[in-house]
Amino acid sequence: MLASVRLPASKVGDPLIDGWFPTGDVATIDPDGYMQITDRSKDVIKSGGEWISSVELENEIMAHPDVLEAAVVGVPDPRWEERPLACVVLTPNGTADPKTLKLFLHDRVAKWWVPERWAFIAEVPKTSVGKFDKKVLRADYAQGKLTIVSDQP
Repeated sequence: MLASVRLPASKVGDPLIDGWFPTGDVATIDPDGYMQITDRSKDVIKSGGEWISSVELENEIMAHPDVLEAAVVGVPDPRWEERPLACVVLTPNGTADPKTLKLFLHDRVAKWWVPERWAFIAEVPKTSVGKFDKKVLRADYAQGKLTIVSDQP
């Protein structure tokens, strides 16, 4: 579900669409009516007709004790349209590699969420308010600036 906020009638030039402000958030509503925002629509990875939440996958990767930070972005894939690229910052003494992290994720996420592509980076770029700057990571990937470890040909 894409989230929006219903506001009063708009004035000319307001960013409202039929009285709704499109937030760009992806959310679920549980049976009790509580809404949980799970991701941004621009960050959801569309893989083979399924959606992968980059935020949920990041949180699962960061649960590994060797991982300090992890940002996940969708990258083009010839078979699945997009697949996740995990950009990982290890702790100072961290030694985890893709095989270790994939095994760690095995019982934590759906099999098709597990990334085939990994980049180990010094730090995740941040926006001015401290959020992960995924635009920078996507651009770095497109420009070949990331060293990718992959189990794909």
